[in-house]
Amino acid sequence: MDSLLSALSQIFALSTLTFMLVGTIAGIIAAAIPGFTVTMAIVLTLPLTFNMDPLQGVAVMLSVYVGGLTGGLISAALLGIPGTPSSVATTFDAFPMARKGDPGRALSLGVWASFFGTLISTAVLVVAAPPLAIFAVKLGPWEYFSLIVFALTIVASLVGASVLRGLLAGLIGLAISTVGADPILGRPRFDFGFEMLETGLPFLVVLIGIFAISQLLSEVEDARTVRSGASLVTGAIDFKTFKVMKEVLMSPVNLARSSVIGVLIGALPGAGGSISNLVAYDQAKRASKTPEKFGNGTPDGVIASESGNSATAGGGLIPLIGLGIPGSAVDAILMASLMVHGISVGPRLVLDHSDLVYGMFIAMAVASFMMLIVSVLSMRLFLRVAAVPKWLIVPTVLVCCVVGAFALNNRVTDLYLLGFVGLVGYALRSLGYPLAPLVLGVILGPIAETNLRRALMTDGDPTLFLTRPISLIFLIAAVMAIAWAVRNHIKTNKNNGKNAQDAS
Repeated sequence: MDSLLSALSQIFALSTLTFMLVGTIAGIIAAAIPGFTVTMAIVLTLPLTFNMDPLQGVAVMLSVYVGGLTGGLISAALLGIPGTPSSVATTFDAFPMARKGDPGRALSLGVWASFFGTLISTAVLVVAAPPLAIFAVKLGPWEYFSLIVFALTIVASLVGASVLRGLLAGLIGLAISTVGADPILGRPRFDFGFEMLETGLPFLVVLIGIFAISQLLSEVEDARTVRSGASLVTGAIDFKTFKVMKEVLMSPVNLARSSVIGVLIGALPGAGGSISNLVAYDQAKRASKTPEKFGNGTPDGVIASESGNSATAGGGLIPLIGLGIPGSAVDAILMASLMVHGISVGPRLVLDHSDLVYGMFIAMAVASFMMLIVSVLSMRLFLRVAAVPKWLIVPTVLVCCVVGAFALNNRVTDLYLLGFVGLVGYALRSLGYPLAPLVLGVILGPIAETNLRRALMTDGDPTLFLTRPISLIFLIAAVMAIAWAVRNHIKTNKNNGKNAQDAS
């Protein structure tokens, strides 16, 4: 009780609340800019916390983290460009909803889903941190590889109208992930003698090029529309925040399931929001009675992707607090911040610094409320982006994309790669290829390869993938997911054929 009261007094100090509010705003703005990630914002925040008390510094960085997980929604909904890698699936339904004249509803759905997802993950963090942390650490490379195989079955849900084109897009993404240095031995491969390819294609460069550049190019295809001053979203722009809150709460199963997925994936070291965002969306689509509505602006898609994404914040803290193992790059920075203040992070953290641990729990909840308040109050300002003429918004966003891609590694060659990948993305989009499977392949390819090779280097027996129980469960789930997708496609084709016959 003394530790809890001490944590409450530190978090609710005026100076701490002020710094957390500034951090939340900074996280939202940074993540809303395509190319500027949450990790970048946290890294820039770290030096500013050195002169703060340990709990105050961690609370500020957690507020940046929570704000950043929501900020990617803004550009995803209004521009069709994921602000962060963890908001890729949000574009699938939030952007079509905005294009249909409901940008305010799209933003409100995402904000409330993020808020509830963060609260649910915080509750799970408080109750289940030690046992979940122990479970997460027991997973070996066999289980991680099988998990990624299951995650790759999401491609079947994202193929769009053509299964063949969707699978080809996924294979292109996997091929892109093999370019550059070998993840185990560090040897160059598939660089074809080009110096700029020796280090591979940075994921953010691919993400910005595939989604942002191709989307911007498609927006300026019609010169007359651009000259006329047309905006990205036409029609009346309005939002009813609290009415949307009820809409989110009316989907309790989807909200809870997606949040739990975010917590579980966040607790796995190295997974993160980019995977949970897609997995939560995929599971919501599979469980829906109307899966054909996904991708056309359905609220369930926005709720699933954003709650799953935001819930990884609490999930990532589980192995950090329970065992001293960072679950993501952001958690590693949080760990470094504590170590700078002389706090040893490990299994004894809860015993030796219980006030700090309680403070982190409280800071997560407070940051989520701050994110909600800031987002609701500033929503009208963000919605003005949708009314900006294309001739102004397109070059502005393009400049942000270029700056973000350059800031990643400070290499001019990344800008050449950005332009090339953008043109490839535009060509694929024009030919009717879905871009989501490609990005999924780029995200999951390196993780799958690394864990497969680690497993085989540890023990050359491939049957271990089937004899280890958790690995087997993931593989069975992957087979069932593929079977479900094939069944749905066959059913859809039969219905389409029947409808065509009835129409004739």
